[in-house]
Amino acid sequence: MDSAGLTERLDSLTSWHSDWTGLRVGVLGLGKTGFSVADTLVELGARVLVVAQRADDSQVQLVGVIGAELVLDAVLDAPPTALVELEPELLVVSPGFHPDHPVLLWAAAAGIPVWGDVELAWRLRDKVGTPAEWLAVTGTNGKTTTVQLTATMLVAGGLRAAPCGNIGIPILDAIRDPQGFDVLVVELSSYQLHSTFSMSPFSAVCLNLAEDHLDWHGSFEAYAAAKARVYTKTKVACVYNRSDERTQSMVEEAEVVEGARAIGFGLGVPGLSDLGVVDGILCDRAFTDDRRTTALEITTVTALAERGLGAPHTVANILAACALARSFGVGIPAIRAALASFELDHHRIEPVATAAGVTWVNDSKATNAHAANASLGAFENIVWIAGGLLKGVDVEPLVKARAGKLRAVVLIGVDREALRKAFERHAPEVPLFEVTAVETDQVMPTAVRLAAAQAAPGDVVLLAPAAASMDQFVDYQGRGDSFARAVREYLGGGGS
Repeated sequence: MDSAGLTERLDSLTSWHSDWTGLRVGVLGLGKTGFSVADTLVELGARVLVVAQRADDSQVQLVGVIGAELVLDAVLDAPPTALVELEPELLVVSPGFHPDHPVLLWAAAAGIPVWGDVELAWRLRDKVGTPAEWLAVTGTNGKTTTVQLTATMLVAGGLRAAPCGNIGIPILDAIRDPQGFDVLVVELSSYQLHSTFSMSPFSAVCLNLAEDHLDWHGSFEAYAAAKARVYTKTKVACVYNRSDERTQSMVEEAEVVEGARAIGFGLGVPGLSDLGVVDGILCDRAFTDDRRTTALEITTVTALAERGLGAPHTVANILAACALARSFGVGIPAIRAALASFELDHHRIEPVATAAGVTWVNDSKATNAHAANASLGAFENIVWIAGGLLKGVDVEPLVKARAGKLRAVVLIGVDREALRKAFERHAPEVPLFEVTAVETDQVMPTAVRLAAAQAAPGDVVLLAPAAASMDQFVDYQGRGDSFARAVREYLGGGGS
């Protein structure tokens, strides 16, 4: 098929009920995302070849069971022969593959279109009837909390809703749920947005923007451009962060559906189309008929703090979630009910223990400098455990901004040098200790002992690494679990 014919065919594939039969597709990656892609395409009648660098034995077996082919290549520095011989009409790529990966460079040179799982899901969203609307959420930090909050509010409002996407439930699994949904709250990483073109969400938000994943995107500008795609073709509400001008610029420059509104959120007094805080009260001044003179009261910062939801960045995430839920018609009483039962995810500013006046907090999910900055901002007098894979991000601004809060710092991970130099330059007075152990089971016990020796009554020992975890741990959950276990063992052993 020539390129014009291929383009015409792919352009026609906009529904589950389109003719996908015989379409030759290469699927890159065999994690949760890759398997959901392969499973979906085989169900549609496509010919599917999965190419992966690694896979669990169970996944390998399942690929054969569903009727797809598989090539495992640990190096994958060139397209495998089987993929070249397939002459794929489409590649669907998992987020782990950088745009400059050899297979993707080959695809570009060969003129093979590349989609992500979100692009595929958007086209297939009508499988079980009337498609669910999508509320799209991205940002450098706070995505998962905001997605979970929004979904909880929607369910409290009587809607059938689900969180999905980058949050852990593949979106292709959500759109194939036989019961169907009224609305999906979709967490979108910059990787996923990079390869998404057709999506037209009901409402969308970019929570914030800071340097992250520069090793994947190549530059901050490319990273920001990927995040900005979340607003493209938005139909009802483009929600942005009033304290982050870049998110407002994204909205101003986005090509949206006519009639879509710009809705701001922030911790200050709300404007006419905003959600904000007045005298400790969270208020909606966007979705009320008389927004020029009145605002609807949602809850108070005090009430949120009593439930462990009072950190400034958590309050901001709550306001963003309220904006998304309100755009879909959820009433204030339902939102209050949702907030009364909501709990933060594990590894997100999670108290582990308090002993001898010292509080131990697990924020292992603070995998970049922006998230760690928010976490550090929630406490005073901190012994900070930091480090891991920095992903090309400059940590000096973070160290400079938060040094005044620090009683001491304990460095872990492989990228300690950049953090060490930042402290030498901007905070030489802060006592600094390094964990040189490389064995995973020794990292956190050592870090906890060092931190405990520096902590005084009233201090917080905070794990907020400002870095990814894969240098020494399987993922951030594993890192957080290791920290919590080490704290409990240390305290249970009397601190010896």
